[in-house]
Amino acid sequence: MANWRSTIGCMVLGSGLLLGGCGGGGGDGTTAGDATTGERAAAVGAQVPDATAADTQLPTLVLNTPADLAANLTGRIDITADASDNVGIAGVEFQVDGALWGDDDTNPPYMTSITTTRLTTGQHVIRARARDTSNNRSAWVTRVVQFGNDVQVPEGFTKTALVGGLTGATSFAQAPDGRIFVAQQTGEVRVIKNGVLLPTPFATLANVNTEGSERGLGGIVLHPDFATNGWVYVYYTTNDGGTHNRISRFTANGDVAAGPPTALFGLPTLTTTMHNGGAMHFGIDGKLYVGVGDGGLGAPAQDRTSLFGKMLRLNDDATIPTDNPYYGTNTGNARAVWAIGLRNPFTFAIRPSDGRIHINDVGQNTWEEIDVGIAGANYGWPNSEGPDNLTAAFTAPLFTYRHTAATPPGSAIGGFIIGRCIAGGAFYPVGGSFPARFQGNYFFADFTTHEISRVDLSNGNAVYSFAKTVGEPVDLRVATDGALLVLTRNNIVRIAPT
Repeated sequence: MANWRSTIGCMVLGSGLLLGGCGGGGGDGTTAGDATTGERAAAVGAQVPDATAADTQLPTLVLNTPADLAANLTGRIDITADASDNVGIAGVEFQVDGALWGDDDTNPPYMTSITTTRLTTGQHVIRARARDTSNNRSAWVTRVVQFGNDVQVPEGFTKTALVGGLTGATSFAQAPDGRIFVAQQTGEVRVIKNGVLLPTPFATLANVNTEGSERGLGGIVLHPDFATNGWVYVYYTTNDGGTHNRISRFTANGDVAAGPPTALFGLPTLTTTMHNGGAMHFGIDGKLYVGVGDGGLGAPAQDRTSLFGKMLRLNDDATIPTDNPYYGTNTGNARAVWAIGLRNPFTFAIRPSDGRIHINDVGQNTWEEIDVGIAGANYGWPNSEGPDNLTAAFTAPLFTYRHTAATPPGSAIGGFIIGRCIAGGAFYPVGGSFPARFQGNYFFADFTTHEISRVDLSNGNAVYSFAKTVGEPVDLRVATDGALLVLTRNNIVRIAPT
């Protein structure tokens, strides 16, 4: 077909006369190659564009329903679209929460449908794009919507109480053998073994200060080599030597501590009862990362020589790594500062596959935020909160959500996700027992709304509602069996595929 006009010229003019350039010999016995360029052009006419040239024009799509920011959708809803293209539409692909929803619709009117009770009550993201017959695809067209009803886990999942009987739980960690170590605010470390809360505490800290609602035992983490060294680290408020927060280390002897803890690292004297932080995790570099609140003071978060409002980085014996960003300019314990400008990083998470860190910073006036942990970063507090008052000097949040609904609902940054206290974070691993669309997501909870949401890191950091608990969530973990564990103040909830 590339020479369709030449072929037609031969057919029409070649009756009894074979033109040069049409193949074969000329009327005078010459070959086709003997015809001049001018003779060929005169006989065949001007060339036209190749009809089989690659089609690069993208199709277009209009997503008709549902409307963007549609709220409290219930029952069955139709997702409908119109598509057009210069050549032809091969199909329209629909997605819900980053996952293909049914097969491509190949015939207009293009549509699919969803029963809202199949997904958790809350925010969801619907997308559609068109594909033409040349396999060009339109840009995604997106709608952020809110499902109503009272659905607490998505279809295909179950939510069960793993264990109860906890009192004022704040943080937890799981050993390679499956045991779960739970920190209780009043100073007890409890152990859950084979699904049973053991009656004897692992340890009970002495001289724990629990004044106000935020002091006390706030963090717990196990050493990466816990199976061989038995080290259990705790972060708590102590009255020893003045009221301050401290990191200490126990050594396990079976299900109980071998003796009193060893004090490793002390923080400055506290002047308020608020914003103690307390989260601790080991990074893939073997270092201990610690979230410390601003102590309710605000300004010290911007002071690189203060430990308040910071992420700290320590060796496993609480000495300070020489490659910390301020090691060469700070002195003493302030050399442990790794990132600044935080209000109350009560929880954070480290992705085991590559060491990526997400810091959950509890806000004050308007916003909760998730920050990506970067050495030397400044997250802005108290000069900035969420997206407000950001400057080039501050690292913007990955995701932020409001304390109250916008007008109209869903129209602000964060969409329909609202709450006043972000708490708990966990990266769900690729290859875990959750379906593929959940793998690689970052899960987080809010203490006040009891809602668990997930950040889809592969789809523009879109955020979808995932689950809701009855109790107040304070921490999240992916268990050794692939379930998502949710620690509330009095129990552990297990969410897993059916």
